[in-house]
Amino acid sequence: MTDQQALIEALQAHIIPRSEHGISRADISDNALKVLYRLKNAGYQAYLVGGGVRDLSLGREPKDFDVATDARPEEVKALFRNCRLIGRRFRLAHVHFGPEIIEVATFRALHDPESDEVEGDVAMQDGRIVRDNVYGTVEEDALRRDFTINSLYYNIADFSVVDFADGMADLKAGLLRLIGDPEQRYREDPVRMLRAVRFAAKLGFRIEEHSAAPIPRMASMLEHIPQARLFDEVLKLLMAGQGAETFEQLRHYHLFEYLFPDTDRLIDTDEHGTWIRFINAALRSTDQRIAEDKPVTPAFLFAAILWPAVEEEKQRLMDEDGEHEAQAMQLASSAAISQQVRRVAIPKRFSLPMREIYLLQPRLQRYGMTPAKRAQRLLGHPRFRAAYDFLLLRAEVGNAPQELADWWTDFQKGKDMPKPGGDAAGGRRRRRRRPRRKPVVESGQ
Repeated sequence: MTDQQALIEALQAHIIPRSEHGISRADISDNALKVLYRLKNAGYQAYLVGGGVRDLSLGREPKDFDVATDARPEEVKALFRNCRLIGRRFRLAHVHFGPEIIEVATFRALHDPESDEVEGDVAMQDGRIVRDNVYGTVEEDALRRDFTINSLYYNIADFSVVDFADGMADLKAGLLRLIGDPEQRYREDPVRMLRAVRFAAKLGFRIEEHSAAPIPRMASMLEHIPQARLFDEVLKLLMAGQGAETFEQLRHYHLFEYLFPDTDRLIDTDEHGTWIRFINAALRSTDQRIAEDKPVTPAFLFAAILWPAVEEEKQRLMDEDGEHEAQAMQLASSAAISQQVRRVAIPKRFSLPMREIYLLQPRLQRYGMTPAKRAQRLLGHPRFRAAYDFLLLRAEVGNAPQELADWWTDFQKGKDMPKPGGDAAGGRRRRRRRPRRKPVVESGQ
């Protein structure tokens, strides 16, 4: 018997009947229930799993509902006309109901990916699982999940919750614990380190000691993760409403330096603490907007995170190469973004607005507190509001003059602004006319 088989044999699933847990079908998406019932009625096992069960157990509203089943992806597709199969790393079925997507995953097997005896589509690279479509039982699937609190299965057949890894106990204790050996699990997928930080910040949980200990020394493994995948993870980390707390934990576990290396270096060498205060201010602002259900854009947050690197390079270009500020800003922003995308991808739909925010900073400086014509035209720029908000954050931490930020605030409110050489009402300086000469009267002589 292999170690994995022994682990499955020793597994003690705890079945929590309907009367002893707080999950109600009234709180589950109607579309998720449709998927669960159709799978069950077709003779398949069907469970609500992961974050949906976790959040319902905590009395929270789930963001989405995922389903696990013994039906293969092709069998799921045969049951639902509105189904699409996606993914190469893990084959998944997406069942579409208008804007809502119910993700259906086939139970994955607990196996040694490097073994020649594996039946299925599996691939490893440097100890990392890069493709794994080997299917198994619900017990194996439970042990394949990352954290105990995500290993809870709501069974639509009898409305019980099946707890395979003492997840309910960890939910009550506010503890985030990896299933299995932490180092092995992080090596299989280094992104689990980011997920640990994200869930801890989101739920207000503590990462269990043995699960937390390897993170700082294994953080460098993030360098091997595709840039596009890291971009998706960064959005989940910083755009979920707990960005400030998440940033603190990323720094604590030395993960941030492998996501934004230039920014991390400048934070560490900043004697005045300007940059860490600036990024915290940007994250707090984003968190507040999310809490108030206001729109947010990754472009603004990424612009803030890369701003220390842009400022450093801009200043170098001005001091060493004698570049004009506007030209230096253009070159510096391109350099900082180009350097960053080697680690975390930034799609053009975000990098272009970032550049515009940067390039408007010298213009806000140049046109502010001056005669109003150009300032008025700047108000119509599509990125003016984002650039203005960016200026406010800079002023808050002393990276821009506060009086400049105040001037733009008042100018937008239509207040009368004093202009150099003009009156207090801000009117145009009246040109002084020459006195008219009196006509010369000819004497007629």
